[in-house]
Amino acid sequence: MYRTETFTENRSGPLIYMTAPGLAARHAFTTRFGGVSEGIYSSLNLSMTVGDDPARVSENCRILCAALGIEEGKLVFSRQVHGRTVRPCTSSDACPTMADVPYEADGIVTAERGLALMIFSADCTPILLSDPVTGAVGAVHAGWRGTVADIAGEAVRTMAREFGSRPADLHAAIGPCISACCFETGSEVPEAVRAVLGPGAEEHIRPAGSENKSYVDLKGVNRALLLRAGLAPDLISVSDECTVCRCDKYWSHRATGGRRGSQASVIICG
Repeated sequence: MYRTETFTENRSGPLIYMTAPGLAARHAFTTRFGGVSEGIYSSLNLSMTVGDDPARVSENCRILCAALGIEEGKLVFSRQVHGRTVRPCTSSDACPTMADVPYEADGIVTAERGLALMIFSADCTPILLSDPVTGAVGAVHAGWRGTVADIAGEAVRTMAREFGSRPADLHAAIGPCISACCFETGSEVPEAVRAVLGPGAEEHIRPAGSENKSYVDLKGVNRALLLRAGLAPDLISVSDECTVCRCDKYWSHRATGGRRGSQASVIICG
């Protein structure tokens, strides 16, 4: 069994975000706290696609960027579709808001200094990657479909192909998401996990009380796929927090029945 870790809580005024041990690149896993959104989106919603006031979302993004020292015009987003596409990005991919993104990708990677990669989640698994040798970074949104499609491994391979990253040099952080305690699924998820991991899948699956139901550990599955892609075990940090159990702190689609905002995971190159 792998070890989870308590990430560090950081504060900038009312803004609260988490950082992972061992990930030297500037980064953040946001929480629900520190923004200007109201109602069911209160207060730090960072997604433009959940029905929140776009002006408030933009202000929330500005607050986060100010705290992390991200330059205006240096944010890169993607239209997430629960797939396995990983897009190498340059400054030409930077957009004012998520609403302006013209392409679909659930993983984005770059080696261009100053660019900040941002992905969104509200139970899905966020993964941030950093190469201290080449300076390249990556951000991955891994829902269960992206997980079993091995988007984590695809991001590693893309960084190796595009930037010359050696998988053994990469540092990874698997952020807060729905954990095995709360991810009860039908048979399609464990079957897909078995298809991608083979015999190693069983340590990430346990029976639930209901017939044909299982609990699946997406953090563990993504960690296993990162290991298979060549990362060193001691260079992968896994958050010990579950977004459903801590829906007071994080946005959770499952806990709110879909009436919610989204947190962001962001990493800055250079």
